[in-house]
Amino acid sequence: MIELKNISRNFQVGDQIVHALRDIDLMFGAGEYISIMGPSGSGKSTLLNMIGLLDRPSSGIYRLDGLDVTTLDDEAQARVRREKIGFVFQFFHLVPRLTAAMNIELPLMLAGIDPEERKARVAKLVESYGLKDRADHRPEQLSGGQRQRVAIARATIMKPSVLLADEPTGNLDRATGHEVMRLLEQLTEQGVTLVMVTHDHENGNRAQRQINMEDGRILSDQRKGG
Repeated sequence: MIELKNISRNFQVGDQIVHALRDIDLMFGAGEYISIMGPSGSGKSTLLNMIGLLDRPSSGIYRLDGLDVTTLDDEAQARVRREKIGFVFQFFHLVPRLTAAMNIELPLMLAGIDPEERKARVAKLVESYGLKDRADHRPEQLSGGQRQRVAIARATIMKPSVLLADEPTGNLDRATGHEVMRLLEQLTEQGVTLVMVTHDHENGNRAQRQINMEDGRILSDQRKGG
């Protein structure tokens, strides 16, 4: 489903070239649960942005569901991103003036989904994520765990095949973080590919597959039991 071949990403900083990613070769299958770990500056977030079509490689090929997305223009990439990829961030990135339900509904509105279908989909997720009594509350009125559940609901409302999580428990206490991790892990049981960047070794070790990076390179790629 995800194939990266010889992916490199270089940045010009002053008169120097920074090699953020160096010849990355990776393949992820449907329903895989992957953690990406490494020190700051190792290339973790750059790799996640590349997979999420938020950045383009300097060289190499990225195929998503067999489609070479590196050759697509910005509009076509945005369409693929909207239809196939969901994002969960450390700082939630909810729209402050919108209620929880409206935040969840936003991707459906941007995609032009019929209002009745939007309402039905939002109601289903609000119920399943335990947010029914908080649906009309704005983000400032929600706890950290509730905000992240809203963010996950928003990320999955379009039924993406890939979910990218960048430090998803970084702003949560340990108990709430465990709840959020269980929620994310349940999605892999439905066939969603979960790729998570984290500094938290406990969270990283929960994944079925753990990738360690340093200086833009993959140091190790291990599967549990392998």
